[in-house]
Amino acid sequence: MTVVRRAEYIQDALSTHKEGEVILSGTTSLGFTGFENLDGTAALAFGFPYKEAPKTYIRKLTLAPSVTAFQLLKKGESISLTWEIHEGKGEDFAEFVSHTWEYCYDTFQPKPVETDYTPDYTKEILSHFFIESFVGDRPLNYNSGVHMRTDDCQNTGSAEVGFVGRVLLNAFNAWEYGWKNNRADLKENAAKVFDTYLVNGFSPAGFFKEFVDYRTGYEETVFSIWRQSEGIYAIFHYLDFEKRNGRKHPEWEAKVRKMLDVFLQLQNPEGSFPRKFKDDLSIVDKSGGSTPSATLPLVMGYKYFKDKRYLESAKRTAEYLEKELISKSDYFSSTLDANCEDKEASLYAATATYYLALVSQGKEREHYTGLTKKAAYFALSWYYLWDVPFAPGQMLGDIGLKTRGWGNVSVENNHIDVFIFEFASILNWLSKEYSEPRFSQFAEVISTSMRQLLPYEGHLCGVAKCGYYPEVVQHTNWDYGKNGKGYYNDIFAPGWTVASLWELFSPGRAEQFFRK
Repeated sequence: MTVVRRAEYIQDALSTHKEGEVILSGTTSLGFTGFENLDGTAALAFGFPYKEAPKTYIRKLTLAPSVTAFQLLKKGESISLTWEIHEGKGEDFAEFVSHTWEYCYDTFQPKPVETDYTPDYTKEILSHFFIESFVGDRPLNYNSGVHMRTDDCQNTGSAEVGFVGRVLLNAFNAWEYGWKNNRADLKENAAKVFDTYLVNGFSPAGFFKEFVDYRTGYEETVFSIWRQSEGIYAIFHYLDFEKRNGRKHPEWEAKVRKMLDVFLQLQNPEGSFPRKFKDDLSIVDKSGGSTPSATLPLVMGYKYFKDKRYLESAKRTAEYLEKELISKSDYFSSTLDANCEDKEASLYAATATYYLALVSQGKEREHYTGLTKKAAYFALSWYYLWDVPFAPGQMLGDIGLKTRGWGNVSVENNHIDVFIFEFASILNWLSKEYSEPRFSQFAEVISTSMRQLLPYEGHLCGVAKCGYYPEVVQHTNWDYGKNGKGYYNDIFAPGWTVASLWELFSPGRAEQFFRK
């Protein structure tokens, strides 16, 4: 069963209090939907205006007193509200989610956001980040993109290979863009990143030094399969680009092979990878939620080195994903900063099986394609199909942000962001595989909507520098730590937002990599 309120208008109003019973300062279109405990029985509850009880969730792992809002109606005034209740059947929860998404898509019919920013122009603006953020006076050269203030965007001492830093993927994007657009500055900086990481960027066991803070001297000694995999992924794209252009890097190839061989040692018998581990391969966090991140470099390693051991390892990850995540519809704890259901888990699962489908044939390909479709529906369920209203005076509303096409983050972190990477390419691929136009249509909604906050001179959208794309976009009563609805958190990580959007506007990268 699903319930949808069909609002004729989209607007919100500020309230004078955050808890208790409050009368709004104006008209809102925000209602509520949730589960309620009625004498031990779970009930689906909905109403208008908004209500959050028995507690409000105002910040990560932080509860506050309940709130019930009232909209003022003067004598003689009235308001008409319409809810649509829809019942359906499905063989399992996965089928329910897919049918519900299709029903909601058809109900709201989201359209692409009108924008003057072409993909090429967006990349041109984002490329400012590659120059402004470059740090070239440390043992590791890097693009500074984590733990940064939105009000000054000053470089920090943190160099992070993957996750929110994405140093190596940004280096590759700058390298490729520099060659295609005759940008010597980009090529020079990117080369320094690759060269310094090759010499100074590895642990004794051969893992990437995945997080180093040069201001404090701190270096992370607990490694993650997530960051390590994303680092290898970036290097494979670099090596493939170089090989296609007649250049080879045997030292990098040796480093990557060594890491993949250690991956084979880390893999558990059932196919999963531990979430965190140390240089001696001792396990710190055995959770398998990050496993799909390892599938990508393993499949790429099979293609690049023609080593079937890596493909067999990747297939075992898919067996684990199918058994523990996809068949159970339980996409959990893939990321490093949340222990819950999250968007990234289903998105990475879809990407992992997509990669395997690209290198498979016949029934096996058909099977992986089906798994990709199942996981993709769960990932899609995190992306908004409608526009969240903002009150006058809230920055995001005042600059006209439309939330359709943006993804909510996780159960713990209730904001929206531009985490997309290759997912739009996957949606377009699935659209062709299954003759399902909704997938490609929504990929276009995502593509256009995620250009809205592009920061350029005269349109910085609340950040201090051109090309530093916002990260924590707060669209509800919840906030990450500062500023509340309609604004950003004061700290952000443009390292990953720039990398994500760059991949969005570089469609079909995986298909090109695996093409003979």
